[in-house]
Amino acid sequence: MIKNDASALRFARAASPSLLVLAIAAGLAGPAFAQTTPAAPNIQPGAPIEAAPQAQEQQQARPERVTINRILVRGNQRIDQTTVLSYLPIQPGDVVDPAVLDVAVRTLTRTQLFADVQLGVQPNGDLVVEIVENPIINQVVFEGNSAINEEKLLEEVTLKPRGIYTRARIQEDVGKIVELYRLSGRISATVTPKIVQLDQNRVDVVFEINEGPETGVRAITFLGNEAFSDSDLREVMVTKQTQWWRLFSSNDNFDPNRLDYDREQLRKFYTNRGYYDFRVISAISELSPDDGAFGITMTVDEGDRYNFGVVDVVTENDRLNPDFLKLLLPIRSGDLYESDKIESAVDALTFAAGSAGYAFVEIEPEYRANPETDTVDITFRVREGQRVYVDRINIIGNTRTLDNVIRREMMLSEGDAFNRTLLERSRNNLRSLGFFKDVTVEEARGSAPDRSVVNVTVEEQPTGELSVGAGFSSVDSFVLNLGITERNFRGRGQNVVARVEWGSLRQQIDFRFTEPKFLGRDLRAGFDAFHSRYDLSDYSSYDYRSTGGGLRLSYPLNGYTLLSTRYFLKSDEIIVPTGYCGPLGAGSAALCDQVGSFINSSAGYTLLVDRRNDPVRPTRGWTGTIRQDFAGIGGDVNYVKTEADVSAYWGISPEWVVTASGSTGYVSGWGGDAIRINDRFFKGGNSFRGFETAGIGPRDLTTTDALGGNFYVIGTLELTVPNYLPEEYGIRTSLFADVGTLGALDDRYTVTSTGLPDPNIVDDLKLRASAGLSIHWRSPMGPIRFDLSHVLGKEDYDKTETFRFSTSTQF
Repeated sequence: MIKNDASALRFARAASPSLLVLAIAAGLAGPAFAQTTPAAPNIQPGAPIEAAPQAQEQQQARPERVTINRILVRGNQRIDQTTVLSYLPIQPGDVVDPAVLDVAVRTLTRTQLFADVQLGVQPNGDLVVEIVENPIINQVVFEGNSAINEEKLLEEVTLKPRGIYTRARIQEDVGKIVELYRLSGRISATVTPKIVQLDQNRVDVVFEINEGPETGVRAITFLGNEAFSDSDLREVMVTKQTQWWRLFSSNDNFDPNRLDYDREQLRKFYTNRGYYDFRVISAISELSPDDGAFGITMTVDEGDRYNFGVVDVVTENDRLNPDFLKLLLPIRSGDLYESDKIESAVDALTFAAGSAGYAFVEIEPEYRANPETDTVDITFRVREGQRVYVDRINIIGNTRTLDNVIRREMMLSEGDAFNRTLLERSRNNLRSLGFFKDVTVEEARGSAPDRSVVNVTVEEQPTGELSVGAGFSSVDSFVLNLGITERNFRGRGQNVVARVEWGSLRQQIDFRFTEPKFLGRDLRAGFDAFHSRYDLSDYSSYDYRSTGGGLRLSYPLNGYTLLSTRYFLKSDEIIVPTGYCGPLGAGSAALCDQVGSFINSSAGYTLLVDRRNDPVRPTRGWTGTIRQDFAGIGGDVNYVKTEADVSAYWGISPEWVVTASGSTGYVSGWGGDAIRINDRFFKGGNSFRGFETAGIGPRDLTTTDALGGNFYVIGTLELTVPNYLPEEYGIRTSLFADVGTLGALDDRYTVTSTGLPDPNIVDDLKLRASAGLSIHWRSPMGPIRFDLSHVLGKEDYDKTETFRFSTSTQF
């Protein structure tokens, strides 16, 4: 038989008309098969797969060109004849020759449905298609695997139950499994595929796996490094030396692909420190036969240290002023050469061109090194196209959130001139919603050269939250709260909060609803309803109850400033133990004057300015808030309360971020009213770490009651530090220091009737300070925070705590 194109052509040349006459005269009864594929192997149950032996070719006489009378399919069991004929590129009436038959064989073979295909032409013009079907896979089994579970292996292989078995696919899967083990640090893993023949042309596929030992990294050494030590360079690399404490990391397993990445990391490390012509000459990995670990030796050429030389910008369009663009560059002549600054410069130029309406620009930095002066001249060539307009905005990935909720946060609409600044603000707007795990905003070419398509790709995340919080203090106080929050109610962006809190301090029922786009405008409106009880007997001998509700309305003044207004009406009640404020009671006037029920009717506003670069994980910028409430619009209480806070962020690196924040507040009565105890400020717990709730400030020494204060100021300095744990663990660590004070009670409560200071009331406004460690863990069940505190400065009557934690679970 003729197996391929070359043999078919040789046979065609050898054939002659006389052979055709002899063949017909002989009256051959069987078909004269002209084409075939290798025969299917004889599979023995449990035997390893081996290459099939080459089938013996049969040479038969056949015509060079024959008209096909009809087509007969033989050997098919599972596959219908019409299916076979649909793949066959030959129909009755066609004139075929060896080349056409060869193409037909290859066409049927490529379907991977058949283990063997043979075509033959009978003397009467019938084309016989003899096929052997590929087996059907009954099950795929893995044996010997323990380091990698079966689910992960099944995801990797292409062979599936009820699929078609082919030799090529099983060999491909063997390679994938070996690669998977290699990436997990098991270089010596081997995989032996076997098949078990079953009835009805079915097979079981068995992968016998010998995982072998984990291949670690014994040592990483460097040659040629002078500016930085071996330990400095090892810190740059992702590959680590095997140590006993790296229990939860696989980076100490040898992986050649990771080693290639490490070479690039070393190059970036050096080029960001002035070494323009740094290169890794070689990276040699040697396997030690005794302990099965690799030793890695990297030879480097550091070169000289360079500075930036001449920095220039060249544009092809007069609308983009090169002198203005040059001012935007984070590079100055004489600065130390840093490769990251080149990328930052390209981003700045791209952003500037996009803000001018040029969505698609090509910015190519050209380098000219001057070894004599150790400088690198940089020229940025800006090639920009015409002004671009937004053709359409595509929303992708939102499975729950409605399109209009996303579109209303976009600062660009269809038909607007493209503006990269507004595009970046739109992305920040979407991230700040808290509805999405990731937001990507990209532009693509539209239907015309001056049209752009904006693709907004979002990845939804849980917006409902079942929160649980708990806190422990030095006197074993315990508080537990449960809350249900839905920040994206019905996918419309509406916020609903229902909260129940109870414990030794607080029992509260609270319901809030917020519509972010009231009346279809950029107004946020909402209402609150609540009933709360504060059992402050452990901190100050009274019980505070409040029932009421309020209305809220807020609107943005610009892209980073928000003004909120509110009105609240509530009934407040102060309850003290029987006899506590009687003639023989120990209660002070600072508390006893407030016993009873009062109506509080107040209106207020909040002004928020947010200039952070990222609303979720800021690394630079600042945010500030000022709040004021005016009580006395009817009711029984008259005061003006003012609070302000500000936070600033400095990112030293992505892992090192400094946060400085400060807050202050003051409340004063009017119309002859003193400030009631429930309207004063209490600080401690979450608001001042190291001190328990109401742990600082004025206090009655006779009863140890916390009295709160009319004035406070607190400053915090926090440093986010790397903890060298894998990013996927979601653990962030920070060091903090809090300092502040609380006090300034009304004089009527700190002075006796004789005009002298009351010795039982302390109100000295002295500074308190604490420092410690905070650990934030984005655990699978929700965010968890631990605070470990040490008090640096306090008064004898202050109440302190050293440990606090809180947790919440998302749903």
